[in-house]
Amino acid sequence: MAKKILFICGSYDQTTIMHSIYVHLKDYDCYFTPYYADSFLKRLSEAGFFNFTILGGKLKNDTLNYLLANNLNIDFKGNLFNYDLVFTCSDLIIPKNILGKKIIFVQEGMTDPENFVSHLVKRLKLPRFLASTAITGLSRTYDYFCVASEGFKNLFIRNGVREEKLIVTGIPNYDNCKEYYKNNFPHKNFVLAATSDARETFKFKNRKKFIKEAFDTADGRLLIFKLHPNENGERAAREIKLIAPDALIYSDGNINEMIANCDVLITKYSSVVYVGLALGKEVYSDFDSVELKELMPIQNNGRSAEKIAGLAKMLLKGIIIKDGRDEARKEQVSI
Repeated sequence: MAKKILFICGSYDQTTIMHSIYVHLKDYDCYFTPYYADSFLKRLSEAGFFNFTILGGKLKNDTLNYLLANNLNIDFKGNLFNYDLVFTCSDLIIPKNILGKKIIFVQEGMTDPENFVSHLVKRLKLPRFLASTAITGLSRTYDYFCVASEGFKNLFIRNGVREEKLIVTGIPNYDNCKEYYKNNFPHKNFVLAATSDARETFKFKNRKKFIKEAFDTADGRLLIFKLHPNENGERAAREIKLIAPDALIYSDGNINEMIANCDVLITKYSSVVYVGLALGKEVYSDFDSVELKELMPIQNNGRSAEKIAGLAKMLLKGIIIKDGRDEARKEQVSI
């Protein structure tokens, strides 16, 4: 019988990453689930307390709709089978029913800068979900952590992730940015401002300042705002129109294709900054430009999903990678 694999999805980006890996694992018995928790977090999410996260609300519904639209096998919360391997894009929450299983953790994209809360969580060993993605990788419950670049590998090591767990594979969605030039987005040579869901996730955000900076940078050029899928779109549109009444506002659409057609990309803390850099755009963000170039996801013509799937096949066969590198020496061991 084919071994069973569970893909734990999350945001749209995380879900498409999982789907792209699955394409190379169709010989296995694969199932998908929206992101989930157990114990008291499960009860709180069912009561709607986490509707601003991938545990509930619009983001969870979008994931479910994507899985249904693509005719993918669904196993809610991974309860149907005893899985041989589990993929996840976040280790802030590790459900009890996957503990002890083979797990491959795949980086989604940008991680938040460390702050007071993340330091407190690490020092006092508090539950990881209390912090942000700044503590990504610190669950140490996975067999391998597939990351975007050597720069990110070094960052995670500095943050406390064990080096032997890290494998530089590149990450789907950010490993072949030139493909986004093939698009039907109707506008070109504009200034693109990508908003965030900082306020919806209880982070500080000076939206008025952000809009004003975008308006001034455009300086008469066409200005387009792409709203984050998790933010309050009506409120965001009202705020934009007060300062930039002629700006175009998109709540839907492929932001990567918009970036391919723009001249300037403005964002704060978002993984889309890497698409702008990879395509040679003029980029403004709150990240240090030198660090961004060091962290830049490798461009391997879209081979990351295949590489990650290959790692999964080796793990299921009991093959380990000795030094945590993409082209590492491999050793056959018993399962």
